[in-house]
Amino acid sequence: MQSRILVIDDEPEIRRFLDIGLKSQQFAVLEAATATEGLGLAATGKPDLVILDLGLPDMGGMDVLRNLRTWSRIPVIVLSVRQEEREKVEAFDAGASDYVTKPFGMAELLARVRAHLRDQPAQDAGSPVLRVGELEMDLSARRVTLRGERISLTPKEYQVLQILMQNAGKVVTHRYMIERVWGDAHGGDNQYLRIYIRQLRRKIERDRVRDMYIHNEPGVGYRLEHIGF
Repeated sequence: MQSRILVIDDEPEIRRFLDIGLKSQQFAVLEAATATEGLGLAATGKPDLVILDLGLPDMGGMDVLRNLRTWSRIPVIVLSVRQEEREKVEAFDAGASDYVTKPFGMAELLARVRAHLRDQPAQDAGSPVLRVGELEMDLSARRVTLRGERISLTPKEYQVLQILMQNAGKVVTHRYMIERVWGDAHGGDNQYLRIYIRQLRRKIERDRVRDMYIHNEPGVGYRLEHIGF
């Protein structure tokens, strides 16, 4: 069975170069010229590996990488003209599996592709869609809907809800959520969290008979579970 490689790069010449090289080694190739298109293909095309350019027109490549890492662990090889050490460190911290600078040799890139596929032969791409009751979060599109109706969330509201949905049915402690969203410096301050939980409840629990999602565990944290009547 052919391994599927997703190339996300806005330069047609680079995509063509990679297409020829990858297909010469019997890889199936998916192509995207934008971050939005690339995340969509990552979700629906089930690639085995992603080659990602950092300079995309609609979203930074680092943001694409961070988005992808919220729901998938597939190998990602970053392509970039940026050679500074800090850029490479940031990419690896964001979840990159490898970093290749442009211009690059096809033989070396193919060797890196084969190595990552060999090291992770049974990698699970995961699912970008989380569902709890009638609440749905599409991580690839950063879209939240309730009974099909889109809900507008601030970035912090989205982060809090994502943590709760990824741990649905489990108690998530105050400290864990605060440190993940606001950083270690705010680990002991629950006030931030209470404000955002209150705001989230207003948006996703508009019908208290049908929509009971966020449950308080006094002194410990919160649990997301759908209880409808």
